[in-house]
Amino acid sequence: MEYIPNIIFAIILAAGIGYFANNVRKLVRNINLGKDLDISDNKPQRWKNMAYIALGQSKMVKRPIAGILHIVVYVGFVIINIEVLEIIIDGLFGTHRIGHSILPSALYGFLIGSFEVLALLVLVAVIVFWIRRNVIKLKRFMSSEMKGWPKSDGNIILYFEVVLMCLFLVMNATDTVFQGYNSGNVISQFIAPLFDGLSTSTLHIIERSAWWMHIVGILAFLNYLYFSKHLHILLAFPNTYYGKLTPKGQFPNNPTVTKEVKMMMDPDADPFAAAPEGEEDAVPEKFGASDVQDLSWVNLLNAYTCTECGRCTSECPANLTGKKLSPRKIMMDTRDRLVEVGKNIDANKGVFVDDGKQLLGDYVTDEELWACTSCNACVEACPVSIDPLNIIMQMRQYSVMEKSAAPTELNNMMTNIENNGAPWPYNQMDRLNWKDE
Repeated sequence: MEYIPNIIFAIILAAGIGYFANNVRKLVRNINLGKDLDISDNKPQRWKNMAYIALGQSKMVKRPIAGILHIVVYVGFVIINIEVLEIIIDGLFGTHRIGHSILPSALYGFLIGSFEVLALLVLVAVIVFWIRRNVIKLKRFMSSEMKGWPKSDGNIILYFEVVLMCLFLVMNATDTVFQGYNSGNVISQFIAPLFDGLSTSTLHIIERSAWWMHIVGILAFLNYLYFSKHLHILLAFPNTYYGKLTPKGQFPNNPTVTKEVKMMMDPDADPFAAAPEGEEDAVPEKFGASDVQDLSWVNLLNAYTCTECGRCTSECPANLTGKKLSPRKIMMDTRDRLVEVGKNIDANKGVFVDDGKQLLGDYVTDEELWACTSCNACVEACPVSIDPLNIIMQMRQYSVMEKSAAPTELNNMMTNIENNGAPWPYNQMDRLNWKDE
C-alpha cells in the first residue's frame, strides 16, 4: 500500500510527458509542411542573437514596464521550476525534501528562500499584467483579433501562474518537516499563521494536497502550451536562432524570375531553346504563397512562436492610420490555418485532403495584404524576431504573378514600366518636357 502514491505519481508523470511528446511530434510535423529552406550560415551570429534576444530578453525592455515584468515572470517561473526536480524524485522514490538530504542545509535554505522571493515577484508581475489586460485595457490588447479565445488564452495563462505560485507557497507554509529546518521560508513564514490551530494531520493533508496539485498543475501547464500562444516559451530560442540576418530592406530574389531576366539581357540566349534533358516535363514552381504549404518552414515556425503581444501592430503605420492590416493578425491567421491543416492530416490518416480553403482569401483578405507599406516596422518591433512582412510579400507575389490580381494602381504602374521604362504614363522621349514649361 505504501507504494501506491509512487505508482500513481509515475503514471501521471508518464501520461503528462507522453502527451506532451505526442504534441511536440505534431508541432514538428506541421512546421515541416513548409518548404525547405537552408539556414546554415553565420552560426556564431545566430547563437549570439539567440542568447541576446531570446535568453537575454533584449528587445522586451524597449518597453520598460512590460519588459521588466516579463523578465521577472520568465526568470522566476523557470528558476522556481528547478524545484520540480526535487518533486519528481520525491514522488518516484517516496522521499520527502530530498534536496535537504543531498545539499548542505544553508544552501538548501538559500535556494528555497530564493524560490519563495521569486514566487512573490511573479505573483506581483502577473497581477499587474492582468490589470493591464482587463482593467486598464491597453489598446493593443483590445483589437478585433484579440477577442474570444486569444483574450481567454492570455488570462488562462495568468491564472495558471497565480495558482502554481500560491500552491508552492502554501506547500512550504504547511510543511511541518520543512518548518523544522528553520531555513528558506522567507515568504511562507508569513502565510503559516493562517494555518495556526490546525492539527498536524490536517496540515499534512493540506501540504500533500498542495504538493499534488502543484506537480499536476505544472504538467497541465506543460501540455496546455501546445494549444496556447505561450509556445513562445519554447520556440523563441530556435526562432531567434533562425531569424533573418540580412538587412531588413533586402528582399530575396526569385530564382525563376532571375533566370528569365538574365535570359532577356543575354543577346545570345535562345528563348525557344528546348529545356535541358530531364526537365522537359517539370512542373513550374508556384510563384509566391496562397496557403501555408507554400510558405517556408521558418515562416511556419514564426507563426507558432507569435506571442500575440501586439507590438508589431502598434508600430504598423498602416494600422495606425486606420487600415485593416494588423501584422499580429497575419501571424495568428497563419498559425490558425496551419493548425487546421494539421487537424485535417490527423483526421485523414496522415494525408491532407483538400478542404477548399487557403490562407489567402479565407483568412487574409486582399485589403489587408495591400495595405502594407513594406516598411519593416513590424519586424523591428517583434521581441522574438518574427517576420510578418515576408509572409505578406509572398502572398502578394502569388496574387500578382499567379492570379494577375494586383490593384489597378499597381497594374498601371507595371504597365508603364514595361512600356515607358518608368512608373509614369509618358513616353521616354517626353520625359524632359517639363524643363520647357
